[in-house]
Amino acid sequence: MKRLIILGSTGSIGTQTLDIVRENKTALSVAAVAAGHNVELTEKQIREFSPQIAVLYDEKAAAELKSRVADTKCRVLAGMEGLIEAASMPDADIAVGAMVGMIGIRPTIAAIEAGHDIALANKETLVCAGHVIMPLAKKHGVRILPVDSEHSAIFQSLRSGEHEEIEKILLTASGGPFRGKKIEELENMTAAEALRHPNWDMGPKVTIDSSTLVNKGLEIMEAHWLFDVPVDDIEVYVHPQSIVHSAVQYRDGAVIAQLGVPDMHLPIQYALFYPERRSLGGKRLDLFETASLTFEKPDMDTFKGLSLAVRAAKRGGNMPTIFNAANEAAVRRFLKDEISFAGIYDIIEDAMEHVSYSEDPSAEEVFATEKETLEYLGC
Repeated sequence: MKRLIILGSTGSIGTQTLDIVRENKTALSVAAVAAGHNVELTEKQIREFSPQIAVLYDEKAAAELKSRVADTKCRVLAGMEGLIEAASMPDADIAVGAMVGMIGIRPTIAAIEAGHDIALANKETLVCAGHVIMPLAKKHGVRILPVDSEHSAIFQSLRSGEHEEIEKILLTASGGPFRGKKIEELENMTAAEALRHPNWDMGPKVTIDSSTLVNKGLEIMEAHWLFDVPVDDIEVYVHPQSIVHSAVQYRDGAVIAQLGVPDMHLPIQYALFYPERRSLGGKRLDLFETASLTFEKPDMDTFKGLSLAVRAAKRGGNMPTIFNAANEAAVRRFLKDEISFAGIYDIIEDAMEHVSYSEDPSAEEVFATEKETLEYLGC
């Protein structure tokens, strides 16, 4: 029986993780759930899965939740202190890092220091603090198991060879809802249009990042840290069908890929039970039905989120944090119709040019960089 800590239990990854728990009750149980402010859904999760601890980051929401579940044995905590306590609880095996944003970094560090394996879906943990997280995981003998479909695909493909045999990582991208459009067309695109992802069901932040190709840039940074591969050896392919989830090219020319229908349940379950493969329901890939698989070079001049991310990744230090914090601020403004779609790129580039650079930031300096970036942008 594996006991899970689910950080981000009310979001897309968190709720799908609980789907898997529901189907594997003899093998998985829930030690803790944590979310931002969703009282109603968290209460339902407490009553169904009986965790020892539930955390809501918002203190008022946590107080309401505590009152509503007073008849249960669940302890309700709040804020960052609550997240860290839940992440480091001793009687757990694996922490699912599914919170959106840099809020997930400190709890992940706490979980690693407690000796828990990490099923990682929170991009910012490695984008901003990969230089801290990966050595820490090695020190504590903790496995970082990727949950993102692309990184899970790479992880699975790497079972076919040794690290020194890798020639290149082939990272696929759907292209998002605006694939093929030019910059002048993007200027008038609305948030509602950007949120219509053709293949994946994701939260609003990740969906917007997919439309700008920022998401793929963040995934390059993650892959660099997860698989210890230079940024220059990670190549992005736009693959609109989202069937090939990513691949590894080896030095003998062999390309090993993982294919499947777009369904996050598979990479989540793979991380939870690794190295075992368990039965999983759902639609199966039918290559006759798929008919064709196509691949295109990304338009990095139009979708500047990718080119800016590569620049940040190569610079290293705190530049990925500046990139990430600026993007988060820009996406919030775009979702409120305060800026245009193309304005997201302008905000990121402005911050990268003006926020102070640090070559080797500590975890605390990473958070200081985020604060400085947001202050610079007037947030």
